Amino acid sequence: MIGEPAIIPSAATESPIRAEQLRKVYGSRHETVIAVDGLDLEVRRGEFFGLLGPNGAGKSTTIGMLTTIVVPTGGRALIAGLDVRHHAAAVKRRIGVVSQANTLDRSLTVWENLYYHGRFFGVPRRRARLRADELLEQFALSERAQSMVFQLSGGLAQRLMIARALVHEPEVLFLDEPTSGIDPQSRINLWRILGDLHEAGQTTLLTTHNMDEADKLCERIAIIDNGKALALGSPTELKQTLGADTLITLTIDGEPAPLAERAAALAGVRAVEREGQLVRVFATRSEGVLAKLVETATSLGLHVRDAASHPPSLETVFLTLTGREYRE
Repeated sequence: MIGEPAIIPSAATESPIRAEQLRKVYGSRHETVIAVDGLDLEVRRGEFFGLLGPNGAGKSTTIGMLTTIVVPTGGRALIAGLDVRHHAAAVKRRIGVVSQANTLDRSLTVWENLYYHGRFFGVPRRRARLRADELLEQFALSERAQSMVFQLSGGLAQRLMIARALVHEPEVLFLDEPTSGIDPQSRINLWRILGDLHEAGQTTLLTTHNMDEADKLCERIAIIDNGKALALGSPTELKQTLGADTLITLTIDGEPAPLAERAAALAGVRAVEREGQLVRVFATRSEGVLAKLVETATSLGLHVRDAASHPPSLETVFLTLTGREYRE
């Protein structure tokens, strides 16, 4: 590209995705919004990495900067060792992006969407044809090769969008809510395909609101809010940060404050939360704690409508860190 600085190839050990004190500020003289605030991030080669956060947390802005769509206000974003601001064209050749919106070309067939995407990225004709055929088979779309895009269901269209992002064999794949709005069967099949890509060594960054999806697919997860990283680790490590092996929930009729106060004093209880008529108890052991809580509620004259005990989930970690209030 004319005017673009000389490209220095990345070392084999270079992390494919790196953010260093990345920052983005929107606004004018009258009002500013800090969307991303000094974010540090590193995704290892071949890693399936999750970026989680509530609406407005800064996920989309972060992805936008990493994929050259949004210009950073400060810090650096590097893809395969290339600065996204100074080597935007080279970065685009090294990434595949699947957005939430359906961006398939409705005037082309399924096969043509793959072939012409490859040609757009400079893939030679013969190789582009071969890649289109390979990806149709890999994503179970061969029978739909000559179908028009508007004839596809949501799940099929989503599979085609991911396949299209892989035509030019990108070093990094970005997936923004890839299973949003598709049926459970399509979601499970897509998880299998993404798992196969991971096993083949594809570096992937995923954003999702589906905690089961993140738990199942991601090796490591960063939880962000207000443009800052709140936690980073494997799903197991993040769950362990709660300091509890068991989460006990009780739904009661009546004022929960007395029960919550008594629960906090029980042996083995690490923390207690209240939300309306629901009491959450984080305990280091499950034996006897649930029974003791029900007994305590009864002694206080409270009717227990529902009680359950289960291991802490990734969703519990997420809500503990980011809060339970509604987000726009």
